[in-house]
Amino acid sequence: MNLLYVTWTVRPEIFQVENLHLSQLMLFVGVLLCILWAAADVISRRRENEKWRAAGSKPTEKPDDSPFGFYLALVIGIIILFKAVGSPEGMDLGPIGVRWYGLMFLIGFVVGYWIVWAMFKHEGAPEEWVASLLIYVAVATIVGARLGHCFFYEWDYYSQHPEKIIAFWEGGLASHGGTIAIIISIFIYSKVVTKRSPLWTFDRLVVPIALVAALIRMGNLFNSEIFGYATTLPWGFKFPLSREWQIEYAPTDSACHPTQLYEAGTYLLLFGLLMWMYWKRNAQARPGLILGVFFIGVFFPRILIEFVKNPQEEFERSMLLNMGQILSVPFVLAGILLVYRALTRPKLKLTFPNKFPQK
Repeated sequence: MNLLYVTWTVRPEIFQVENLHLSQLMLFVGVLLCILWAAADVISRRRENEKWRAAGSKPTEKPDDSPFGFYLALVIGIIILFKAVGSPEGMDLGPIGVRWYGLMFLIGFVVGYWIVWAMFKHEGAPEEWVASLLIYVAVATIVGARLGHCFFYEWDYYSQHPEKIIAFWEGGLASHGGTIAIIISIFIYSKVVTKRSPLWTFDRLVVPIALVAALIRMGNLFNSEIFGYATTLPWGFKFPLSREWQIEYAPTDSACHPTQLYEAGTYLLLFGLLMWMYWKRNAQARPGLILGVFFIGVFFPRILIEFVKNPQEEFERSMLLNMGQILSVPFVLAGILLVYRALTRPKLKLTFPNKFPQK
């Protein structure tokens, strides 16, 4: 029988620019553009609010008054100004590349923002909550995933080199750490911003997170990383751009399980299920149900897929269950408890000011 393997030679960079020098003049132009950007954001929001008031000030039609664009322009402008003042000759940015992994992350956050915005609008929640939520989640994801990798997988190294912990651009992110950080951030967000139960936010937020998780695993595929053991199945992948594959599998020319695709496919199916639960079945009327299904749908398949996945760190080779599986078990148990709790408690009577009446 002829086995048709996939030889994955796609480079992680979409394109790359060699060393780029920005003069001090160009840096100050960048600061000016950020000022104009911030001013345009303020003027645009003010005009939209004036039109809204002139039209009758209907609360459900209030335009998005989030200052997210203003703050983003302010932060970028301050960074550029700091570089301009401290660099009389300008600055060298070095090789600049746009990578598939970063693009997948960006697409996930943009689409996720739109989905959460649609949910909040559907339920009549203030739309300015969405921009705040994006900031909380983005910061928690990056910081938590980085700390999770350092503490769970390479603490021996980072305990001796603590200054390297913040170097997330060098690689090393752990999804479990990001999940824990997001949970903590949502508790803070709920107390500071929404004044509602954290379950209210979780049941809406995890829907797009399932999509983001799928896109991140596609980013791992483009990076030729986090793949599985050797396989003779016809859909096996060879990763000639991976140093790990070259060392362990190139001598025997073996294909490997594309575990990135296994996880990405699982998360896409979960995303579709959660969207159906929210928009068609109004599962949000049972607080914690969507979150519980999310935990089970993400972490139980993760436990199974890990059995055919190469260990991420050397110390995992001697473990019955690797670190990813051990960290997944509490989330699966929490998911089961959340589903049981949601189904055994009375269903809430929710009102939807914009459409999709409760069934």
